Amino acid sequence: MKNNQSYFSGIGCAIKSLTTGLGVTLKEYFLPKSTEQYPENRKTTLHVSKRHRGRLVFKRDDNGAYKCTACTLCEKACPNGTITIKFEMVTDPETGKKKKQLIDYQYDLGDCMFCELCVNSCNFDAIEFTNDFENSVFDRNQLSLHLDKEVYQGGSLPELIDGGAPMTIGKFNTKTK
Repeated sequence: MKNNQSYFSGIGCAIKSLTTGLGVTLKEYFLPKSTEQYPENRKTTLHVSKRHRGRLVFKRDDNGAYKCTACTLCEKACPNGTITIKFEMVTDPETGKKKKQLIDYQYDLGDCMFCELCVNSCNFDAIEFTNDFENSVFDRNQLSLHLDKEVYQGGSLPELIDGGAPMTIGKFNTKTK
């Protein structure tokens, strides 16, 4: 008799689970959807979160100088060797002390996992991720960037840094360019 009870209670649990899943599906079916017309109307309708990690860039001060001191903490924190830093030791003429001088900061965007460990390990707040995601190229070698040699101006859509267009849920974003 006990086996029959467990058999029928199993069927009851299965029906309860099925109705729960169907309830969630029906609820999602009737919620309003948001459709972005990409890439045709990306300048007026594209919304990207400010916290999206799309590309690593150097932070620069008002004079255009970067804050990187070639300490190599970001290179050591990178789990798959995306960052390669070349530096040389120079003697400061005023104090006579040796310090590192950055020669090349190479970042391979194609191998990056976007984990942000490099940004978290930087003690000098010299690098950050932007939400610029349009980085497609035909040649993989073009994804190898030299951050110390370039000045990032905001990519192809500079308004994305601020989040782009406001997110509207429940209607189709079909504004024209």
